[in-house]
Amino acid sequence: MSAPDVDIEAIKQVVATVEHSQNNELPDEFAALFRADAIWTTGGGKRLYGRDAISAFTHQVLPGAMRGTTVTFEVEHVLFVRPDVAAVKVLQTYRTANGEEVGTPLFVMAKEDDHWYLTACQNTAVHPSD
Repeated sequence: MSAPDVDIEAIKQVVATVEHSQNNELPDEFAALFRADAIWTTGGGKRLYGRDAISAFTHQVLPGAMRGTTVTFEVEHVLFVRPDVAAVKVLQTYRTANGEEVGTPLFVMAKEDDHWYLTACQNTAVHPSD
């Protein structure tokens, strides 16, 4: 595989780990995906600065949050801003007994020491068009 292909596969693995950590309610696994100075805006609009704040929030909300729910994350597009920085567009689908909710997160990721980390993330809901 070429270098970009290897990086895309590594990025997809990070996104798969986001999915795994959420479905299995593993806040430590989730928090470990972020750089120490990462920023994250939740789907509810809460702004979090730094891995410690992301971890504290995730430990508070994730346990029990997935009861009766599953989520999938699909990488839709990867834009390499530089070889070590990527903007990753994700399709996020929550499934419950009441139906589906779709989100479209943007994960800006940075490569450090051959590992991709979530760096600046915005989670946005998709609203049905009128």
